[in-house]
Amino acid sequence: MTPETAQAQRIRYRNVDVNASVIGVGRDFFRVQGMKLAEGQSFSRDDIHFQRQVVVLDKNSRRKLFGDGEAVGRVILVGMVPATVIGVVAQRDRGFGGNSLQMWMPYSTAASRLFGQQHFDRFVIRVKDGQPTKLAEKAIGALLTQRHGGKDFFTYNMDEVLKTVESSSRALSLLLALVAVISLVVGGIGVMNIMLVSVTERTREIGIRMAVGARQGDVLQQFLTEAVLVCLVGGAIGVALSYGVSFVFSLFVTEWKMSLSPPVIALAVACSSLIGVLFGFLPARNAAKLNPIDALARE
Repeated sequence: MTPETAQAQRIRYRNVDVNASVIGVGRDFFRVQGMKLAEGQSFSRDDIHFQRQVVVLDKNSRRKLFGDGEAVGRVILVGMVPATVIGVVAQRDRGFGGNSLQMWMPYSTAASRLFGQQHFDRFVIRVKDGQPTKLAEKAIGALLTQRHGGKDFFTYNMDEVLKTVESSSRALSLLLALVAVISLVVGGIGVMNIMLVSVTERTREIGIRMAVGARQGDVLQQFLTEAVLVCLVGGAIGVALSYGVSFVFSLFVTEWKMSLSPPVIALAVACSSLIGVLFGFLPARNAAKLNPIDALARE
């Protein structure tokens, strides 16, 4: 368990002046949150007890203040309070807000010397692995209600939040999958219509090929190959457009990184080929079943 209290503060180091979220925490904060330190050390019991002016930075704050230089041991100005950097947390994926600046200091120091308050904003509690978080939440709520003489607080369970997010993600994935399937079917029908028109316009050509010895399998293979090539060209254009969209997106939204992995590209190529085979088969079969005499007689 660890207390938390937070405020936005101006951070200065030499000629660098930035705004950051300063969070007062207990010595177990990083263990509770599952965060690892890339440099330096975490807070000790003495740091909390003696209200020492020390801070731990996130990667963004370290990069903004010190660039590629050494961070641990440097003194920065947090608000109007000088503080020594004792650690830097490892990079972590935070989704939106990934470029925000965060730093942590002992809650006793933050509350008394920086924020001018004697209360905490919240407590963060980590339940032992394998234990039901819902029961722990109810027990904590009952204890606080008894101590406070009423419910003047609120709780939220990260497991429930994660379940909600996962449920929303599944629903969104299903919706996108349905849109993709509909798009593939519509595109496949378009390819089939194009190939049917092509067979009609090239009836005499098909008759000549059969007259000089081409078999039905040869004609079938020719038109299937053409249908697959049409779909592959469309797939290549789609992949190129995806690269362009992801590049433009990354210029404006730096919190998220969009990338196309080789398996995704391979799947796109496979789907394009499959659509070509499925929707090109009917036109190819019609072409292969043409009577050479009737085909040659047609203008």
